Amino acid sequence: MDKQDLLDLVPEAIAARVKSANMVSDRAVVVLDATGLTAGEREAAEREITAALEAKDGVKEVRVAMMADRVKRRIIAIGSGKGGVGKSTLTTNLAVALRRLGVKVGVVDADIYGPSQPKLLAAEGMKPEAVGEKLVPVASKHGVPVLSMGFLVKPAQALAWRGPMAGNALSQLIDAEWHDTELLLIDLPPGTGDVQLSMLQKHRPDGAILVSTPQDLALIDAARAGQLFEQGKVPVIGLVENMAGYACPHCGEVSDPFGKGGFEAMAEKVEIPFLGRIPLALPIREAGDSGEPPAASDSEEGEAFAAIARKVADWLARESA
Repeated sequence: MDKQDLLDLVPEAIAARVKSANMVSDRAVVVLDATGLTAGEREAAEREITAALEAKDGVKEVRVAMMADRVKRRIIAIGSGKGGVGKSTLTTNLAVALRRLGVKVGVVDADIYGPSQPKLLAAEGMKPEAVGEKLVPVASKHGVPVLSMGFLVKPAQALAWRGPMAGNALSQLIDAEWHDTELLLIDLPPGTGDVQLSMLQKHRPDGAILVSTPQDLALIDAARAGQLFEQGKVPVIGLVENMAGYACPHCGEVSDPFGKGGFEAMAEKVEIPFLGRIPLALPIREAGDSGEPPAASDSEEGEAFAAIARKVADWLARESA
């Protein structure tokens, strides 16, 4: 038996992954490229190859060896010094926008005590499977796999966990079976507490994005989050100013209830790239509640997220060069 004999016997999708096929006495040995396949897909491919070869005369045993290229996975943390600044919404939309650019991206909802990603990605009520000791992320309809404590606890259940338990939960989410995912966006809880410290110690991100509203109080807290990443030697990719400008739906006049330009001015002062502004817009809030991220569309609100995603994609390309 040679490789072509096997290719004629198995489906085209499997045949494309066959690296070699040889007979050793009465044993057929096949080497298969399993890069990007789930555990179930690997098992199915092995069954098909085995069944096809066992039907051939002279074959008494079939051995299928799986090989896979190790995926170089990057981690970007999305952080803020305080809650309520739209960090989770940015994470969701940035992930969807990057997916539309062709990046294989997944989301880890690291806000152990207040998970939002199941709702934002329309995956509420779903449960991740487990393969061995690893969780398998939930597939969202927007092509972004996600893991969150929101999948593992009852809705509205309060978690009263101390730091070590929260840190262990985060490790389970990050060390999951992410398959061919190239980039993980970590939606961090607000502040600079146990979860952030556990991440820096065990899963140091390749970069971080800071989110803030323009108001002075939020900027002070965002600066604290920036100092944490600086101490952990995590480069800050850039700053995003959220809830920046509200256009009246009746007259069109733009007002700035949270101030204007504060985060951009801070970015210039500390010489960190300013990635862009996200407006305070009703469609963004409505989209978050319905699990339909604006970044999945070509709307005006979607373009605000897409512009930031393009800058992040450029950063990833430079880092990979």
